[in-house]
Amino acid sequence: MNSEQINKFTGKTFVIKYGGSIIDSQKAQDTFVEDLLLLASMGINVVIIHGGGPEISRWLSKIGIKSTFVKGLRATDSITMEIVEMVLSGNINKKLSSKLSRNGLNAVGISGKDSNLIEARKKYIYEGGNKIDIGFVGEVTNVNKDVIVNFLNCKFIPVISPIGCDTEGNSYNINADYAAAFISGALKAEKLLIMTDIDGVYTDVKDQSTLLPSITIDKIKQYIEEGIITGGMIPKLECCIDTLKRGTKSVHLIDGRKEHSLILNIINNTGTKIIMERGANQCQRII
Repeated sequence: MNSEQINKFTGKTFVIKYGGSIIDSQKAQDTFVEDLLLLASMGINVVIIHGGGPEISRWLSKIGIKSTFVKGLRATDSITMEIVEMVLSGNINKKLSSKLSRNGLNAVGISGKDSNLIEARKKYIYEGGNKIDIGFVGEVTNVNKDVIVNFLNCKFIPVISPIGCDTEGNSYNINADYAAAFISGALKAEKLLIMTDIDGVYTDVKDQSTLLPSITIDKIKQYIEEGIITGGMIPKLECCIDTLKRGTKSVHLIDGRKEHSLILNIINNTGTKIIMERGANQCQRII
């Protein structure tokens, strides 16, 4: 391993969206911890925002509630919201922060509701000119970045559950990708690493040779309009666009199921990098 490639990030901040199949894979979790230990030893600041969609779906299924998604976002009524908050803030958040702490990392698990960390408002979906109400799904309006900065200055890793709250005290289910993107932008992070359960962005998900090493904002918009990018990948890439515009230096989609995916991204630029401008060779396929 070339440590110089990691050393250049000493003192920088990485925001990591932790989710997808990694939560269900013990091996992926173990190598994730090993990567974090290495990053910490190199003096890199880390902020983690986790999801938990599969676990939420399992708990909803236990009480007979069918999961419904609209444009990649979970429709969330009041009962579903209770389950979402229980699973994210009470279960996954504490398990993850505890695991990191047991392995020598100074991790603190917090909810987006703590200290008004994630302020939110109700989000609506628009389709064919129609306004669709999907319940207690929120969009981030503000982040209390001072809370995060204080943790980082004290050498703690904040582990954040993406539950937001509005001025009236209503709780909202925030898509973890959007939460991570907003937080990353607020911190002007060096890297936003979105750990998911595929290698990156494909022009044809059935053909591995169409994996894109990089993709521009213009191409993302084009592929969404053409139906090449669909489902849950839409909100992931929309949040990538947003965070770049807010000041994040670099955004990457990587496969969290692979061992040491964080370190491999730093060394080998694995996954798909989201970039602002079009340039020569930026959207070539990997053959």
